[in-house]
Amino acid sequence: MTATLIDLDKFRATPLASDPYDHLVVPGFIQAAARDAIHQDYPQVDKPGSHPLPELRFGPVFQKLMEEIQGPEMTRAFEEKFGIDLTGHPTMVTVRGMARAKDGQIHTDSKTKLITVLIYMNPSWESSDGRLRLLRTPDSLENPVVEVPPDEGTLLAFRNGPTAWHGHTSVEGPRRAIQLNWVTDEGVVRREQFRHGISSKVKKLLSFG
Repeated sequence: MTATLIDLDKFRATPLASDPYDHLVVPGFIQAAARDAIHQDYPQVDKPGSHPLPELRFGPVFQKLMEEIQGPEMTRAFEEKFGIDLTGHPTMVTVRGMARAKDGQIHTDSKTKLITVLIYMNPSWESSDGRLRLLRTPDSLENPVVEVPPDEGTLLAFRNGPTAWHGHTSVEGPRRAIQLNWVTDEGVVRREQFRHGISSKVKKLLSFG
């Protein structure tokens, strides 16, 4: 397995696009040699929704990935790419493993999220559904400016804002995604982890009903 799990050189070499809003897509951001080990250590997420990292169990390679994507070198690379000072802005990670039919509705992220990063871990995604679309308006998923298949190792990052509309067509079944956000303050991390934690507990209880 490669010593570094992520390819920041490839990230730095990818230009920032501005249509429909600041974003970039980096296929192969996760090193190919590391992907099998990351899959093996990926959290067992068999329920839909976003699950806070502190509530999940995972292996050492996945832990190393979490350390790298929240580390200072990654932060510096994002500061340079987006022209933003992230000093004092903590990171927050949630993990997805399953998609449900109602997922993917057009939305913008919370105002407390400055930058959104999605790292996909799905081998050979063949479905035409479940591909994230970056949109100019909230009216329709048709005619996206960008469509991103959730292929393993692909990174999508964008600057959050009131017009950063995105969504995907309905799909059900396994769909692995790691979401990283730089947020406004630690209070956001605590609130979001509590909210997602309650939601995941409710889903677990309902699954036993």
